[in-house]
Amino acid sequence: MKIGIIGTRGIPNNYGGFEQFAEYLAEGLVKRGIEVTVYNSHNHPFQEQVWRGVDIVHCYDPEDKYGTIGQFIYDLNCIIDSRKRNFDIILQLGYTSSTVWGWLLPFRKSIVTTNMDGLEWVRTKYSKPVRKFLKFAEYLATKFSNHWISDSIGIQEYLEKEYKLQSVYIPYGAFAFENPDVSALEKYQLSPFQYNMLIARLEPENNIETILDGVVESKIDKPFLVVGKHETSFGRYLKDKFKDYPHIQFIGGIFDINVLNNLRYYSNLYFHGHSAGGTNPSLLEAMASGALICAHQNTLTERFLKKMLFILRNLERYLLLYKMYRNQNI
Repeated sequence: MKIGIIGTRGIPNNYGGFEQFAEYLAEGLVKRGIEVTVYNSHNHPFQEQVWRGVDIVHCYDPEDKYGTIGQFIYDLNCIIDSRKRNFDIILQLGYTSSTVWGWLLPFRKSIVTTNMDGLEWVRTKYSKPVRKFLKFAEYLATKFSNHWISDSIGIQEYLEKEYKLQSVYIPYGAFAFENPDVSALEKYQLSPFQYNMLIARLEPENNIETILDGVVESKIDKPFLVVGKHETSFGRYLKDKFKDYPHIQFIGGIFDINVLNNLRYYSNLYFHGHSAGGTNPSLLEAMASGALICAHQNTLTERFLKKMLFILRNLERYLLLYKMYRNQNI
């Protein structure tokens, strides 16, 4: 069997959640005797043709030149290349910049399966026109695929309600971290359980600014590590805003899973502020590392929302009944 994986910037992971997922999945499938190809950006740090038995195809990616538009060109190049590979299955991760080309996927040769992304159109970093487009891209993702996967129950329920789409729920997992090594902290001059941290892409909907505002307000001067690439406009904004607080340390992206696990294991508190998207692998890894987690609660049950709406709509009636009750019992 031949499987092609598209929709990521490539493996080994040098970016985010889908890349981490693709790395683990591809290696695991190869160990089971399946032929797997992963598409990488042409400027990915890993430039060889094979990684741990996984075939790597590098496609031209002009994102560094043209910004977001470059992602669309990269996805188009990957899809065009996939048409000549005779894959039995094409696994598409996400839809942000790929589903506009969905009609080009080789449906006659391959079974196309899409692992749906989170609610990308909710992300506040995007302008209203972009968010409108992302909602349309989400819709296209429900059309140009043979099968769909949701990595969270919330996304599965949303797709069923919004599009009457039946997707398969397949949760992410994480390996239990059982061999902590305190020497991993030496590079960062940290002491066990004497620092707090977060790991995230530096984007507004990950609530990093809110967390750091809380760090400042707490007046606790323990080191606070911000792990994630910060060479972005929002990253520069955060670094400038908190430059007068030396205990807040922007240490950039770390992609060595052993280092990350040790940092999480020995942290005092681990903050996870993500408020959009599906299941985030870094949260599962933090749980598997035994970290004490402060997480953003961003999912309410439908029953709770309906109850709140009912109360708001009938607020006057409740107030009137309450006043009558009070008058009768005076």
